Amino acid sequence: MSRFALSVSRGITRVTETALGPYQSAVIRIGFAATWLLFLLREYPHRQEMYGPDGPWSWDLAQQLIAINHSFTALMWSDSQVWFEIVYALAVLSSALLLVGWRTRAMSVLFMVGVLSLQNRSVFMGDGGDNVIHLMAIYLVFTRCGQVWSLDARRARLAREARARGERTGPDRVGPALWGVLGLALAAVTLAGWLSAGWLVIFWGLWAVQALWWVVGHRARTAEPRILLDVVTNLVHNAALLVIMAEACLIYATAGWYKIQGSRWQDGTAVYYPLHLDYFSPWPALSDLMSAHGTIVMLVTYGTVVAQVAFPFTLFNRRVKNVLLAAMMTEHAVIAVVLGLPFFSLAMIAADAVFLPTSFLRRLGGWAARARGVLIRRSGRTVPGPREQQARIPEQAEDTHVGFTA
Repeated sequence: MSRFALSVSRGITRVTETALGPYQSAVIRIGFAATWLLFLLREYPHRQEMYGPDGPWSWDLAQQLIAINHSFTALMWSDSQVWFEIVYALAVLSSALLLVGWRTRAMSVLFMVGVLSLQNRSVFMGDGGDNVIHLMAIYLVFTRCGQVWSLDARRARLAREARARGERTGPDRVGPALWGVLGLALAAVTLAGWLSAGWLVIFWGLWAVQALWWVVGHRARTAEPRILLDVVTNLVHNAALLVIMAEACLIYATAGWYKIQGSRWQDGTAVYYPLHLDYFSPWPALSDLMSAHGTIVMLVTYGTVVAQVAFPFTLFNRRVKNVLLAAMMTEHAVIAVVLGLPFFSLAMIAADAVFLPTSFLRRLGGWAARARGVLIRRSGRTVPGPREQQARIPEQAEDTHVGFTA
């Protein structure tokens, strides 16, 4: 067999046998769930003006727009105040549960429903960060983002340890019950005619996949059907992860090339002007300090363009990519503070996290485990050390986020 054919064979085996990037997909899940949750909590006092039925962008205007663009939003099913509060609470709850990784498959779907329902209800609210969350909420549905750093992974690990000790583990009842309730709700929505044909196919398709996993897990006499479904699921996950990476590169590439065409970016003064807008100056003294030095403004302006244009090409060199990635994350952190755009910056940092090296994320998990051990040691509980937890990760990646386990 030629070297090329052997490489292709190894590549096919890798993408079919393994859900790649377990740490990267987990940090994306945590990052976007946390960003959306913090946004919803911060805007809770203003939720009526932003998305409520009596807001400036009225329910009738939203209904007319959705009739044209056919976007999905559950808030258009009723103009009741009670219904609005239910949808908003569902968005908050699903974000919190996705953040901790509880039933991540179901919560990723509900997270997408909450994001689309609110953002499509009032399309003129938010900024570029909302667009990123909008897209990533859809992509997350197709990933196995609960392999590590989730309650699902912990539950799967405890079940394996119990079986290893010879203990009997009962069947999972929460997962089927949860998807059963979602199925009944989807049937009611379908009968009411509130979903278009395209969204009916999407939601019923997602529900049917979970039902198929349950049937295979409980009725299949051989392992082949389970293996086949696992291969397909790995392929979907890896394809979704590739799309997320391509989306992040596309965002930076298009932003950089559009900046090159602007005269203010060409003469190195573009960063100066937003620093003197009241809307983007939560700390006027800090903005004045930065804009007072022309050399700093010029370097930041040109550096931003160079970093955004060059970033997709640095993926071929790991070291250069890591350096540029750290610089871009730092830049977003500065934007969050100086320009007062915390949620835009958090969304972009979460998107950038897909490129973080696995070794760094494993160390980050070890630091978090040690910090957790220090915090709960006073309670007298036994906490596994970081090395023990790291040793369990490969096992977690095999079982979690499959069928009704998530």
